[in-house]
Amino acid sequence: MAKSVAIIGCGWLGHALAKQLLREQYRVTVTVQSEEKKQRLAEEQIDTELLILPVEDPKSTVLTAFCHDMLIISITPQIRQGRSDYPEKVAQLIEMAELGRVKKIVLLSSTAVYNGLSGLVDEQSVLDINADKVATLTRAEKAAQAFSGETVILRLAGLVGPERHPGRFLQGRKLLSDPQAFINLIHQDDAVGVLMEIIKDEKIRGIYNAVSATETSKQHYYNAAAGALNLPLPEFSLATSMRFGKRISDAKLRNSFTYQFTHDDLITWLYKSVAGL
Repeated sequence: MAKSVAIIGCGWLGHALAKQLLREQYRVTVTVQSEEKKQRLAEEQIDTELLILPVEDPKSTVLTAFCHDMLIISITPQIRQGRSDYPEKVAQLIEMAELGRVKKIVLLSSTAVYNGLSGLVDEQSVLDINADKVATLTRAEKAAQAFSGETVILRLAGLVGPERHPGRFLQGRKLLSDPQAFINLIHQDDAVGVLMEIIKDEKIRGIYNAVSATETSKQHYYNAAAGALNLPLPEFSLATSMRFGKRISDAKLRNSFTYQFTHDDLITWLYKSVAGL
């Protein structure tokens, strides 16, 4: 079991994970990219360092974060913002981890790596690397797998949870596509729960998908999300009504982990979250 954990990128998920680790008495260091956020986290008694990626020279970047047992890479690819340097950033982090004392790397990847596929997909599915996003995510995963120690790649489905109610996604949108497509989402609590098992069980390695068991259509789910917030029901494009998309399988994770999901029914969660329960 790791005794100390560093989280590179203390965003919405990284922050939740850091707080859980501190509750369980781990030694934790997180990194952020702004002094303002560093100061804010310091007020929460979270040990925080400034790390702006990519760095000029990984060999001369000395941070406490790379002296921990385990490194959680929780940075966003920023592909929608036009960035293409995500694999380079991951490769630099791996180089710095090699120079430090890190024994295990966990890369938080995305089930978007399955974009372009349809039907039931799992960790063995052949990826469509012709898509730029898939190629970028795949290169980053390969960079993490090059680490000389242990590596876990956790492909997370779309994240929901506190301050991320799916109904908010609908505001300002007039027409949604693919009404019959499967939804592939996971609650923040479950993402943290899965990560805590990875941190505690040194035998876990390899690639895992993580997704809730909620099996419903995009139309049904977002209608429920709108209803929970008393918003008008969204409209869907008829032109894309016959596309069913992909359904992510995380049978590998569920068969090998002891963790039991808290929010497997994300439709029930939609209403409970609004009620404040």
